[in-house]
Amino acid sequence: MSLSLEEKIALLKEVGEEIIDEVELRELIKWKTEHNQPIYAYDGFEPSGNIHIAQGLLRAINVNKITKAGIIFKFLVADWHAAANHKFKGNLDVIKKVGNFFIEVWKVCGMELDKVEFIYASDLVKDPKYWELVLNIAINSSLNRVIRCTQIMGREDTDALTASQILYPLMQAADIFYLPADICQLGLDQRKVNMLAREVASKLNKPKPISLSHHMLMGLGKPPDTELTGVDRAIKLKMSKSDPDSAIFMLDSAEDIKRKINKAYCPPEEIIENPVLDYVKSIIFELSDVFKVERPDKYGGNIEYNSFTELEEDYKNGKLNPPDLKPAVIKYLNQFLKPIREHFEKNQEAKKLFEFVKKEDKKDKVANKSKI
Repeated sequence: MSLSLEEKIALLKEVGEEIIDEVELRELIKWKTEHNQPIYAYDGFEPSGNIHIAQGLLRAINVNKITKAGIIFKFLVADWHAAANHKFKGNLDVIKKVGNFFIEVWKVCGMELDKVEFIYASDLVKDPKYWELVLNIAINSSLNRVIRCTQIMGREDTDALTASQILYPLMQAADIFYLPADICQLGLDQRKVNMLAREVASKLNKPKPISLSHHMLMGLGKPPDTELTGVDRAIKLKMSKSDPDSAIFMLDSAEDIKRKINKAYCPPEEIIENPVLDYVKSIIFELSDVFKVERPDKYGGNIEYNSFTELEEDYKNGKLNPPDLKPAVIKYLNQFLKPIREHFEKNQEAKKLFEFVKKEDKKDKVANKSKI
């Protein structure tokens, strides 16, 4: 049964922490539906080593909502972008294999793939028209505007940028028009390049893409002491691959998950910027209708929550505490990730792929440390 316009918008609003803008999104869906035309959303991923839970489970949750709304999702495996950003010393053969690893994880983490298409940037760049788009976007953008977009690569020191990293935002903006994508469905940290695409769209005689930015899962450590607010603060709070203990990875062992969650920042009665609660809200309640907490009778006995709001209220009022919450979170995360671990243990091709990624990721980290 097809969904109504309002039902589709409601699903997309569950995904989009920021939508620019909702009126345009509504008009887009209405017009495309009336004219029986497909709607495309896209996300681009740099193949950059191991894959964490936000790129795996959270990405699957959001993609499933988008495709349920009748939208076709395009994953761009941004191998050339990763090379431009100095990943794996720019070795495209290595980067492509890491991209294959990402796809293998998505195939076994609950993502409904009927309306999902995987595309490699290395295929896009074979077409001269792609580079014509890159050139036209460059012509219509100031250097300062492009440099501001380099935040999308996780780069803060703009003085240390190489020429290839300046090229990166231009390529990412070109991706949107070349694919083409009606909706840019990336994290909040990618919004600057989406805004660049919206700014240059009319100059390229292209439709203005919708920016539908999803929530970024918090890192497990204590929030950094910063005066930043809004989107900039959210970017600072997100998990980081450079700090493995700040994130749960899709192939973490049960012991890894237990260690990371047990040491995670989770002050009693604090519901603001609490990463463990963020996991409960963004991952667990999305994949489970109930959250069960087991605890001794002297501490209130076992309890079940049917909504995050209910759990959050109890936590704020001290009726649920970290020693009760954390073991339950560990249990649910292991439940969700166990099938992925087993696939990469039992499937020999998947296992070889993961071993390759671990080896190359380790080499890349050593190489980057030597530069410091």
